[in-house]
Amino acid sequence: MTTPAHQLSPSSWNNYASCPRKYWLSRQRLPRKAGMAATIGTAVHDSVEDFCNLDLSGQEADEVGWLPPTAKRILDLHWQKEKEIFLRTPRHPAFKDGEIVRAHDLLIGSLNMLIANAKIGTAKMSEVSIAQWREVQDTVLAAEGTLRSPCGRLMGRLDLLVKDLDEDRNPVGWIVADLKTGRPPPGGLYETVSRQLRFYRDMLLENNPNAPTVRAQGWYSAGPKVYEAEGPSVLEDAFRAWEGMAITKEPLEATPDDDACRFCEWKAWCPAWFHARAEGNLPSPSGIFRDEVALILQFDEASGACMVELVSPKDEVGGIIPSGRTIGVICKGQALDQMRDVMNSDHRGAVFLGSIRTNAKPWAMGDWSEVLPWAPLLESIRKAPRNKSEEE
Repeated sequence: MTTPAHQLSPSSWNNYASCPRKYWLSRQRLPRKAGMAATIGTAVHDSVEDFCNLDLSGQEADEVGWLPPTAKRILDLHWQKEKEIFLRTPRHPAFKDGEIVRAHDLLIGSLNMLIANAKIGTAKMSEVSIAQWREVQDTVLAAEGTLRSPCGRLMGRLDLLVKDLDEDRNPVGWIVADLKTGRPPPGGLYETVSRQLRFYRDMLLENNPNAPTVRAQGWYSAGPKVYEAEGPSVLEDAFRAWEGMAITKEPLEATPDDDACRFCEWKAWCPAWFHARAEGNLPSPSGIFRDEVALILQFDEASGACMVELVSPKDEVGGIIPSGRTIGVICKGQALDQMRDVMNSDHRGAVFLGSIRTNAKPWAMGDWSEVLPWAPLLESIRKAPRNKSEEE
């Protein structure tokens, strides 16, 4: 089978559906941004995988009280690993060590959902015996597996495939379970999440035509709460989306709106949001935090004090016009380090200022902020992948 030039995953599909330009920029191997939410999610997911594969040989079947300390030990290992990855990522805010408490709670929520699905009849983690956890493990058919369509164009990472048991613990089918460490949605699954879950369900059935009944569920650890994803197959839609997702030399169309642009990590390379905001097609900044493009007029490297001039878009491709509006900004922590890097680099021109706190003067930037060269990308800089994993 010939390896396709690109692949569609649920996350890349979401990016493409949200804004084709955002997807295109995400594939240019620009400096990536780390975030605490992703770090927590990965640490919890990897810890659950370890629990599913935990070797319990040599332990007494009736032993209890082992699960809570084991959860802490496993999570601590993955937390340290993810912290190191976080700090090596080119763009990252300050690491919040205290968030391990939330990660621990989410891990316990995830394990509780596995226990509930196995119907072993025990609610308290401290009361789960070795024998009972082996029963839980027996319900897990796969943990953190990769799904690929026969043609190779579609792929995804499956969190859990578990047995679907009736009240007498007889298997009646399979459940594709995707662990979610975010806040449970109040009104049911968002459409993008439902599509993701059905994508896994449909890919599994595509590869296993003789499979039993397969249900798709979102397991929200923060509840914990389980949501069912129902609806028709999404594979035809996925293949249609794949057709439009080829990486082109010219940028793909930008479709700026508030949902696509609010937390987009590629704004320093995308002129579309800046132009759309000036044209009134995006809301003007109204909260405490805002993103701007500016010229640095003065910068004191020791104190972090800056005088900047905000700019306006000259055109749709990133050209700028000085606005004459100047304002003071104080940079601290991460923002100060980034401002020093930009000012000591070869970059000459405007900068992107991300997440400026504007509820007082001078404006403030800190560990939550970003300072990057304003460098609209108008032509692909992507090179051929060095290996297959880079393409994915």
